Amino acid sequence: MNFTSNRVGQIPPYLFAEINKKKAEMLKAGIDIIDLGIGDPDLPTPKHIVDKLAEESQDPKNLKYPSFVGCPEFKQAVANFYQREYGVILDPDTEVLALIGSKEGIAHIVPTLVDPGDYVLIPDPSYPVYRMATLLANGQYHNMPLTKENSFKPDFEAIPSEILGHSKLMFLNYPGNPTSATVDVSFFEKAVAFGKKHNIPIAHDSAYNMVTFDFYKAPSILEVEGAKEIAVEFGSLSKTYSMTGFRIGYVVGNKEIIKALSVLKSNTDTGQFTPIQKAAAYALNGNQSCVTEYNGIYKERMKAMLDGLKSIGIKVDPPKGSFFIWAPVPNGYTSSEFVTSVLEQTGVIITPGTAFGPSGEGYFRVSLSVPTERLYEAVNRIKEKLKIVMS
Repeated sequence: MNFTSNRVGQIPPYLFAEINKKKAEMLKAGIDIIDLGIGDPDLPTPKHIVDKLAEESQDPKNLKYPSFVGCPEFKQAVANFYQREYGVILDPDTEVLALIGSKEGIAHIVPTLVDPGDYVLIPDPSYPVYRMATLLANGQYHNMPLTKENSFKPDFEAIPSEILGHSKLMFLNYPGNPTSATVDVSFFEKAVAFGKKHNIPIAHDSAYNMVTFDFYKAPSILEVEGAKEIAVEFGSLSKTYSMTGFRIGYVVGNKEIIKALSVLKSNTDTGQFTPIQKAAAYALNGNQSCVTEYNGIYKERMKAMLDGLKSIGIKVDPPKGSFFIWAPVPNGYTSSEFVTSVLEQTGVIITPGTAFGPSGEGYFRVSLSVPTERLYEAVNRIKEKLKIVMS
């Protein structure tokens, strides 16, 4: 007997299921696994943020139902952050909405703007939630291929006109997951102009905006003049401050879209725990030296992994943002075949490019979420066990 809705039934099988099964078997057998597949930082949440959470948790007023739009302190802190980092002025009452992590907001913006049968324009490869949320909303999606030749940016002019006429939302994501691609403001100027021309709202996923290297500063789409007329931007404290378990994020920008999203949220959740919001506000308003420190650690890991990959013939240009490396698979393998071989022969977990969309074929993703010495160990195992051949 099948009780599953057609909506849930159309979600494709979990690509990592077999890998996770093998990982569990290998761990049970006592094999040392190095997991470079997960995007969960191993660095601890800075102590001053944890202490603030503990402090706010002692106030009985903070233990009641939270506001579903976010507490004033957090929304004002987000507005402060945007003015400080980007020179963008936000009204915290109408242009900022608190989220239970940016993933929640990304999943909910699709049914907020998309009716059954409408199209969503999605980068390919990209964060899988964009596609899954579209399917769960009974929408359709059109993949916008991201190629190395185009610096992993979508070619807006290549989107068929019949698709554009039925598109109600476009996702963008820079610094990118999984590609680590970065852009400057001029790209967002083109995106905003395109969105306005075709009346397609833009949702920019800016989860890795503060994880940057070598003096690169990731721009906000809201820096573009007139962007608020068509765009919203999702942000998260997960990666910047290693607060993944806190589940706190925000969306800023177009007030009509934010108001509509708040209607959906008010009928599906009651907001994030207030002490978490106040700790997040403290993180945004406080000393940012922890961000600089953690980015330094990721840069060191990035160099170590890039050098290690180069030593086995896999060359990758150094990313300027995110803590991922998007690397080509060796000759003779598909993405899934290479990932499976690496896991079975070395105990190292990496992610196949196809987990992020069909254009991910030919690539694999490495997460820098383990200490440098473990990255060296991972590369040494691959070097010893696999014969790598690159063109």
